[in-house]
Amino acid sequence: VSVVTGAPISGQSRINVNAKSPMSGAIGDSQAGGFFPAEFKFAGFDGIVFRGRSPKPVYLAVINGEACLHDASHLVGKVTAEVEDIIKQELGDEKVEVAQIGPAAENGVRFSGIVNMSNRLNGRTGMGLVMASKNLKAIVVRGKNKPQVADPKALAQLHRAGPKLSIENADVDGLGKIGTASVVMFNNTLGTLPTRNYNEGQFEFAEDISGERMVDTILKKRDTCYSCIVRCKRVVEVSDGPHIVDPRYGGPEYETLATFGSYCGIRDLVAVARANQICDMYGVDTITCGATIAFAMECYEKGIITNVHTGGIDLRFGNTDAMLETLDQIVHKTGKLGTILAEGSARAALVWGPEAEECLVTVKNEEAPAHMPQAKRSLAVIYAVNPFGADHQSSEHDPYYEEGITGFNLDRLMELGLDNPPPFRSLGPEKVKFAAYTQMFYSMMDTLTICQFVYGPTWCLYGPKETVEMVRAVTGWDVSLDELMRLGERRINLMRVFNAREGFDRKNDKLPKKFFRPLGGTGPTADTYIAPDEFEAALDTYYQLMGWTNDGIPVRKKLEDLGIEWAVEYLPA
Repeated sequence: VSVVTGAPISGQSRINVNAKSPMSGAIGDSQAGGFFPAEFKFAGFDGIVFRGRSPKPVYLAVINGEACLHDASHLVGKVTAEVEDIIKQELGDEKVEVAQIGPAAENGVRFSGIVNMSNRLNGRTGMGLVMASKNLKAIVVRGKNKPQVADPKALAQLHRAGPKLSIENADVDGLGKIGTASVVMFNNTLGTLPTRNYNEGQFEFAEDISGERMVDTILKKRDTCYSCIVRCKRVVEVSDGPHIVDPRYGGPEYETLATFGSYCGIRDLVAVARANQICDMYGVDTITCGATIAFAMECYEKGIITNVHTGGIDLRFGNTDAMLETLDQIVHKTGKLGTILAEGSARAALVWGPEAEECLVTVKNEEAPAHMPQAKRSLAVIYAVNPFGADHQSSEHDPYYEEGITGFNLDRLMELGLDNPPPFRSLGPEKVKFAAYTQMFYSMMDTLTICQFVYGPTWCLYGPKETVEMVRAVTGWDVSLDELMRLGERRINLMRVFNAREGFDRKNDKLPKKFFRPLGGTGPTADTYIAPDEFEAALDTYYQLMGWTNDGIPVRKKLEDLGIEWAVEYLPA
């Protein structure tokens, strides 16, 4: 966690997990929210480093500053809600917070995550599998050591402004009322809702899986993270019919609605909510899992794989039962499909051959999230250069910095030095500058472990100025925006140094072939694609802006300027 975690203000209860990724072999990075991060801070620690492997399954309990390992053999194979209940009973405290791996990690699913509250995931980059490799079943925290705030009055004033700012900001207000699912219809209208494994940008049944439909049908309530007024977390419930959905496991976010919905051609909202529950029960990343199933569906539709490979599953786009049956095989890592797809789509393509590789949407073996770089061009650069693979929460998105943009979104970007919005769908130097600068800002937010829906360079509840004010109020440090931006830049460079040590360079900063082919369909992005020469030029510009070599490697001077010259020894000779 960070210096601001646990403070009484919205957006600070986030936690980072880092390790070498079993997905890519590069740095792994993942964030989650909820109440676990704040309780972790109250337990008396800012971080825990795990080394080695326990001889038997254990869980670590950190209670009021004291750490103790407990036997977890009896928890192996149990789903997340059951494990949480058992641990709370064993420790005699209903208020402990539990972050755990599910059976999927124990079964060796490569893209397994770490689950807290049974519905908040450090989902991406396979951090759950790393935890499983250490025989570490769970981390349990509880504490009363709430951190002191340097300027309580200033922090309270900023926090009290939140509700009014939320109502006045249509994006934040919509996020609270409809959740991240509010962008399903928005992206579909723009032609940027990935459909049938990224072959189209519009889904004809988008309304059926939309946030508005969720509110009208299966939404039970809005949940939140510690001290946050936005309340964007969905809780859904279905008590009858073929797909029962338990509210204990929350509800699907936008990415999940897309990957298990439009990616797979599935229009059944309840089935997607059930898929989300299974992922939370067994502890797997919904983005990679849903996208991997969509990849397999395209391979099946094209005859690259047949019923022989699927064990008789009719794996067509739109087949809800086939999607759920495949998911069940994946989390158990069983069956003809499950054992292969539990490795992720990139490794499955190595098994199924070159034709299957044409169907991939992966960067550094991480499946692309549901924001399309064919239309949001800055994401083409960020997906490629991001140290831990394609990620939609590592920079701001194009619509906020293109010709015609005015108002507070542009005002906030101007605080970062971005004051010349480029043409629509450009990928020139100014758009690359936007990508790099906002990547530094987002990286800073991950360093501070704060929520990117509450703090941000454009549409969020608080902008750059308020982010600085919050850090000053909590810590008493007289920091500037420039200093905070350097935090983000430092993190990016350290991650790139880690990757360079592992043999990664420009050859790994590449996009899947599919992104360079025209999109199908009839929507506003039909026939849209990324031009290879334009992408390579943008990559050159990005490296120059970052002060790296043309192979994407940080240089000594850059590391010295950032105060991390000690990292030079890890660079290749």
